[in-house]
Amino acid sequence: MPMIDVYATAGTFADTISLAADVAAAVMDVEQVPNIPMFRKNTAAFVHELPAGSIANVDGDSNYVRVQVLTNAGALDRDKQVAVGERLTAIIAAAAGADSLAQRTWVLLTEAPEGGWGLWGHAHTNAELVTAARAEIARQSGA
Repeated sequence: MPMIDVYATAGTFADTISLAADVAAAVMDVEQVPNIPMFRKNTAAFVHELPAGSIANVDGDSNYVRVQVLTNAGALDRDKQVAVGERLTAIIAAAAGADSLAQRTWVLLTEAPEGGWGLWGHAHTNAELVTAARAEIARQSGA
């Protein structure tokens, strides 16, 4: 159940709700998270609109977007990492209406360490999270 944060200067995106939903759906799709209510409700993206001057590269250019994707350990193999980077970059550029933003979008992929995945008020280990997910999949499929 990935969590995604998008950081950009305020006004970069006209519709942040659609952007958040599109980004969350794309990561869920690439990660191959089952499309069941529990997972849909616990996969979210947060769009952080920062004041002008809050983002800069080493030259002082501020027309960048930073996307951080947090997943449980091992959720994204190398092919999925590449796919997430490509899909999120395309979604960001389209949402901004600026194809050139694809060259200025940074996508960071982060895995939660053992015991570092907080969900339902508890810091789960990766094994606990996988066990809970498998139990919910079985429950939803009637097995």
